[in-house]
Amino acid sequence: MFGFYKFLFLTFFITMLNAGEAKMSIYDFDVKSIDGKDISMEQYKGKVLLIVNVASNCGFTDQYEGLEKLYEEYKEKGFMVLGFPSNQFLSQEPDSNAKIKVFCQATYNVKFDMFSKIDVNGDKANPLYKFLKDEQGGFLGFDAIKWNFTKFLVDREGNVVERFSSATEPKKIAKDIENLLQ
Repeated sequence: MFGFYKFLFLTFFITMLNAGEAKMSIYDFDVKSIDGKDISMEQYKGKVLLIVNVASNCGFTDQYEGLEKLYEEYKEKGFMVLGFPSNQFLSQEPDSNAKIKVFCQATYNVKFDMFSKIDVNGDKANPLYKFLKDEQGGFLGFDAIKWNFTKFLVDREGNVVERFSSATEPKKIAKDIENLLQ
């Protein structure tokens, strides 16, 4: 009988310890800007975010235009687009960060925040992307990013609320963004 009470006490104690652990948040990560500066994700607290892995030589590259339109339309209401170049899909982002920045600004007039090139899958995946995939798994439970321009929507509290495929045009996400900005 004493063993049973000991078991209950230990179970309760472990549960209380785990309850004290803070859940990881998107704000716990640091990233590098496209210019190589360290950026804390905390600077985006209170904003609705659309986080996208991007590439300059992809069939979806014209989505930069739609992403910029979303950013321009909603930025005054607390919305940000964060672009993370990745070269993991058929080497469609082979250039340096400096060349990527010039391409995005010259071709699509991108003004939203861009970051240094990263891996989004595999052992060297950026920790932010590991977190995003853990929070919003992919189709049929496969968490890996399937292609460029996969999008993650994050609410003002830092919760990853939705994952959109590469084929989802930015304009089709507008209603979801509006709902989170209210």
